[in-house]
Amino acid sequence: MAVTDSFVAFVLEQLDPLGPIVSKRMFGGVGLYVGDLFFALVSRDVLYLKGDDDTRGRREAAGARPFRPFPDRPRGKGKMQYYSVPAGILEDGDRLIAWATEAVSIARAQRTVPPKSTPPVRLKPDTTGASKRTRRGGRASKGPR
Repeated sequence: MAVTDSFVAFVLEQLDPLGPIVSKRMFGGVGLYVGDLFFALVSRDVLYLKGDDDTRGRREAAGARPFRPFPDRPRGKGKMQYYSVPAGILEDGDRLIAWATEAVSIARAQRTVPPKSTPPVRLKPDTTGASKRTRRGGRASKGPR
């Protein structure tokens, strides 16, 4: 899944109107983020944008193909909800930004909010001067003798 630096630079330049984008190398490809939203990836010098059931038909009609990192997996289990950007759209700034804006919106809508964690339990310090005990109930050692 090699990606050339020049292609990533071209993609970032094309997506510049979207705002600050962070690119991160991952698994031989490059992930693209707007803030903390993962909305696109680059693999083998192909840009893939986040999609969903509503956009799949339109994107495939325009020539997009699903990202298949595991093409040998049966019954479509080797594809993900990212779709290639055809060359004609990649080179048309307005259309590309429209597709990318939609991908960011999809990523935002599909974001899973991590469950709220329970706050850590804070133990009150022992101010009574009582001796400390180990887990097994014995006295804690006071250090080397």
